[in-house]
Amino acid sequence: MISSDDSQQRVQADVENRARKSLGASSDPIYQMVARTLAQRHPGGGVLVDIGCGSGKLWSFVSDRSDRYIGVDAVRYADLPTQTEFIPFNLDIGKAPLPDEYADVVCAVEIIEHLENPRAFIRELVRLTKPGGLVIVTTPNQLSLLSKLTLILKNQFNAFQEAPGLYPAHITALLEIDLIRIFTECGLTKVQIEYSRCGRMPFTPWHWPKNLSVHGGAFSDNILCAGQKLKVQLSTI
Repeated sequence: MISSDDSQQRVQADVENRARKSLGASSDPIYQMVARTLAQRHPGGGVLVDIGCGSGKLWSFVSDRSDRYIGVDAVRYADLPTQTEFIPFNLDIGKAPLPDEYADVVCAVEIIEHLENPRAFIRELVRLTKPGGLVIVTTPNQLSLLSKLTLILKNQFNAFQEAPGLYPAHITALLEIDLIRIFTECGLTKVQIEYSRCGRMPFTPWHWPKNLSVHGGAFSDNILCAGQKLKVQLSTI
């Protein structure tokens, strides 16, 4: 008979294994997409919480937009920046050990596709965000030409194929409309979609020309959804 402790250890080992398959980092165009969004929508300063921070590569792209950088992840990577305030936590279980309305910006870069319950995850991001603060999530773009053609020819989304480093690391495929619906259902406003402006040409090692990639989702392998938490409404009574 397997004890509850043994079961929990197996679950934790599985989570850590899936986390390490991501190698703790995403591609530069994804971080640049986050940086563009912050430049447009965040006045700067305050606390940025990076949920699923991996090796903390995001910080090198957004360090000029925040005063404090807090990283949360299931595992700590050896090359995490020294200035990171790191919090170990399994993102599939409960609440992160941070207070409500703690951060000015909460980012989750290429994390939601690894998790079991996307709506619960976004609710947790909203809980951590101050009124008026920004929630940013990125994920593979299921509506890119690469993903659509892979689905037609292989009956699988490109980033969710039975391939090394993909499934079972990637388990939750979300469309653009799914992200918009979830953000709206979780009380976020001014919901915005952005694209990575970088995408691989189907079944080749080459990327689309830049003059195509800037025109939208068909030529972008990754998507970003951003939303603002409502500010506290003061009573007029």
